[in-house]
Amino acid sequence: MEQSSLAISFTILLGAALIGGMIAHRLRQPIILGYLVIGMAIGPHALRLIGDIELVQGAATIGVALMMLTLGLEVSFTQLRQVGKVGLWGGAAQIVITFALGTLVGVTLFRWPFAEAAIFGLAISMSSTMIGLKTLMDRGELDAPHGRIMMAILILQDISVVLMMVVTPVLGGTEQNLLLALVTAAAMAVLSIGAATVLGMWGLPWLMGRVGGVRSRELFLLTVLVLSLGAALSTQIFGLSAVFGAFLIGLVLRETKFAHQALAEITPLRDIFAALFFVSLGMLLDPRFVAEQWQLVAATVLLIIFAKTLVVSTIVRGFGYSGRTALLSGAGLFQIGEFSFILAAGGVSSGIVSDQVYSLLLACAIITMLLTPLFLGLASSLYYKMAPQAIGEASEAKNGPRLPGSEIEKAAVPVILAGFGAIGMKIARGLQNASIPYTVIEIDPEVINDIRCRGAACVYGDASNAHVLSQLDLSRARVLVITFPDPLAVLTTAKAALALNPGLKIIARVHREKDAEELRKLGAMELVSPELQASLEFLSKTLAASCLKEMEAERALAAIRHDEKIAELIPEKQD
Repeated sequence: MEQSSLAISFTILLGAALIGGMIAHRLRQPIILGYLVIGMAIGPHALRLIGDIELVQGAATIGVALMMLTLGLEVSFTQLRQVGKVGLWGGAAQIVITFALGTLVGVTLFRWPFAEAAIFGLAISMSSTMIGLKTLMDRGELDAPHGRIMMAILILQDISVVLMMVVTPVLGGTEQNLLLALVTAAAMAVLSIGAATVLGMWGLPWLMGRVGGVRSRELFLLTVLVLSLGAALSTQIFGLSAVFGAFLIGLVLRETKFAHQALAEITPLRDIFAALFFVSLGMLLDPRFVAEQWQLVAATVLLIIFAKTLVVSTIVRGFGYSGRTALLSGAGLFQIGEFSFILAAGGVSSGIVSDQVYSLLLACAIITMLLTPLFLGLASSLYYKMAPQAIGEASEAKNGPRLPGSEIEKAAVPVILAGFGAIGMKIARGLQNASIPYTVIEIDPEVINDIRCRGAACVYGDASNAHVLSQLDLSRARVLVITFPDPLAVLTTAKAALALNPGLKIIARVHREKDAEELRKLGAMELVSPELQASLEFLSKTLAASCLKEMEAERALAAIRHDEKIAELIPEKQD
């Protein structure tokens, strides 16, 4: 009977995760939200389809360990160096300031004990990597300035959760032994890191080499799984967080030649157990708590949204980024993250966090996750609606004074290059080889510093801001090339530039058909789709590899180009 009950429980959990994920996908929401909501539906506070909560929690623990293992396999200090100062120092400042504000609010406003308020502060300082990544990908803004900033801060948050998990168990101690407990935890963490380093230098390569030599995927997967769960159990025995050990073994595996294979093998298993983890979190949320305490939940959600948006926006603005980039970064990071659940669960198991505070954190996390795509779109829409007024002001300010601190070279610039990412750099190199002068306008201050070091003409500012564009002598420019991936920024930049110089020829990057339609209405526009160009290049090489005659290959490519042109000219039929 117990085995039958176990099988039924797992079947219900996986089936519920599938249903919740499919519904979220059809509603164009992150799948994690579907897991959370469906967990609420089948949990003990609603339909009560699952009776063995300990079984669910055990599966969730495995999911957490595997999530931290893959985090160690994927994240490196090289990535932190690549994100620049705003990712490292800005992300650290965001965590510290948000933690301090959350702790202060918990102690003074909610009258919680310090340890419980500290867990609350740590939890709200984290944002959701899954929600942020999915939202940016859906909007095509992963490579936009605010997208890069968001991912940089999220990476730092993911790494910092390891330190938070080390600190969480010792917060339950008294004030007299808290310092001693922290020192002990730090010493144990150093000892664990030392043991992992020794294991990684000598033991692990030998073991993985032996297992890999057998050429059995099943044994390789079992080895990685045993190492992950064994490391998690070991650190837990030493009084540290179990996920800390899983993260350590991931870091060690990353430095071996087996890292990519380990990540590929463990990811499907991680995704399954991670789904069970998020379903189990949803099961813990009591809808009656939300209904009875809706005023407290609403006030806390609004407080979190306001505080995190303000903190992130202020920090990003302080690093020299535009107000638009700062606003979008804040609007994309105000939610509570998935690792906050782990922190809160650790607080509950340590006796620090009460059931009421835990339910409040769960409710706030789910609501803020649901609101993130909506708020990010709302922030972009507000900026877009403000653009016509800004364009009118810029048209009146054509001959006005230049912006203080703007740096424009004296040489004539027939080409203005808006955006200096991977595509912009290649265009600039081609223009330089052709001896065509150009000026770069870029919103990233670190990129501007690099351009200045190369001696190229450049302007720091947001190209989609009409007032910034008005400082450029667009009447002398022949071409404006817009290369950044943010569809909204491309559209507003084109509108502002044409308001200043209606005869300016614009070449714009476009991804989606609806964005292309808006750009075509402006006229004087050449559109370039990186995806289309890449597909044509793939097709060309495929036809050549298939030994197709050159004339027939050209005919096939011409047909694709013709179909794309027809799609641009003929609107979709309406039902």
